Amino acid sequence: MMVTMSAEAVGQHMPAVVSLDDLAAMMAADPHGHRYETSPEGVLSVMPPPDYEHAVIATRLMIWLAAAGWSAEQITQAVGLRVPNPEGGVGGRIPDLVVWSKPQIPGIWLPVADVLLVVEIISPGSEAADTVTKRHEYAGAGIPQYWTVGRDISQTVTMYRLAGDGYKIRATMPLSWVLNTAPADHLD
Repeated sequence: MMVTMSAEAVGQHMPAVVSLDDLAAMMAADPHGHRYETSPEGVLSVMPPPDYEHAVIATRLMIWLAAAGWSAEQITQAVGLRVPNPEGGVGGRIPDLVVWSKPQIPGIWLPVADVLLVVEIISPGSEAADTVTKRHEYAGAGIPQYWTVGRDISQTVTMYRLAGDGYKIRATMPLSWVLNTAPADHLD
């Protein structure tokens, strides 16, 4: 039996400020595998689970990084990041792929201190969040590199490098080109 609730009914039970613990509880209780995130300013986002194409793109990038010597403990999919902003707020984002400088202590919302690269695979409906909002948040958190992978025919990868307080585009190329180079060419 499916039980449906109106947005009004859900809103009545929503806390005024959603914490990272609240997000973890929402994800644990969600039978459909949605991702729950908040911006450092407290804006809640709910995304559907990734589809097959999305998962294949993430897997291709993981295999490429692993073949170049990155350990499984340094390449993670869909792990929560504690994303601070300069004003003192903290958000929770779940990037599609994270590359770490070293293995992390297990947890749900990990700090960004050892993050080398965050990759977001753009899904239908997430383009503004992935190309504008998250890019700004990740730059503000000091993450050295941010890549987006489009869902166009070429699966265009846009590589950003932190320069000052924002990202500058380093390169844009089809995913197939990226996968035929060495990760060291891009992650220095």
